[in-house]
Amino acid sequence: MMSFNTLFSLVSDATLQTLIMVFFSMLFSIMLGLPVGVLLCITNPETGIWSRPVVNQLLTRIVNILRSFPFIILMMLLFPLSRILIGTTIGTAATIVPLSIAAAPFVARVIESALREVDPGVVQAARSMGSSLFQIIVKVLIPEALPSLVDGVTLTLINLIGYSAMAGAIGGGGLGDLALRYGYQRSRTEVMVVSVVIILVLVEVIQVIGSRISTRLVARR
Repeated sequence: MMSFNTLFSLVSDATLQTLIMVFFSMLFSIMLGLPVGVLLCITNPETGIWSRPVVNQLLTRIVNILRSFPFIILMMLLFPLSRILIGTTIGTAATIVPLSIAAAPFVARVIESALREVDPGVVQAARSMGSSLFQIIVKVLIPEALPSLVDGVTLTLINLIGYSAMAGAIGGGGLGDLALRYGYQRSRTEVMVVSVVIILVLVEVIQVIGSRISTRLVARR
């Protein structure tokens, strides 16, 4: 049986690595996915306010292709990019690159779906008052869709926790790596159990916080 101090040190380090991976990959995936999601919404030839069928179809194909890749395969395909940007293909920092790119198409679809839920009447009212395309996006679409966007970000964070656990199987660090190397390969059941419990707690905390923020935003409308 592993001592409490050793177990605590291993778990705390792995939890910190997981939080770092999830936070930064979420940040970068939003930076990548937000403009794509907005473009997917506004360029839609049927419901968009800036109809561009060719652009919409091109972005749709790219997003669908990236979303169709299993994460483990996508991560291995992105090893060269991680090496270029980070200088290595293993560890927490290197894992952020494939995590961000894997989550970006999901974020784009979430944002597109949230923006398309905005009442068209609100958009038409803004256009009738002479608002520019940029003003409609920033001052109408995004604020009106904020509760749905928060729900989407919450779901993405939960998915990223799962992705980060899978990344541990190929040297990504974090709780997944801890559960595999110490819990499974060294038959340390207590390490695996604690790792799984912490992952479940993280998911539950994120879900509760996200739901409360979304509910408050809806109540303020």
